[in-house]
Amino acid sequence: MTVKLKYFAWVRERIGTPEEEIVLPPDVVTVADLIQHLKTRGEEYVYAFENDGIVRAAVDQRHAAAGADVRAAREVAFFPPMTGG
Repeated sequence: MTVKLKYFAWVRERIGTPEEEIVLPPDVVTVADLIQHLKTRGEEYVYAFENDGIVRAAVDQRHAAAGADVRAAREVAFFPPMTGG
């Protein structure tokens, strides 16, 4: 299954691209699994997700926890925590 990945703010800067499409390996079930898979793709991913507890995710434009299922997702976005004023 192909999924579009979108990266925002410093996550995008560290990876070097705003978005990409990948084929999910069969063992990638959750957001946490996806992050671990991405870390195997190169140093830039390791750097972007070095504190993976900090990076937030959205699955099909809805905030998602690390245990959220990504198998049927069309899009997964990653972004740093946001602050507001």
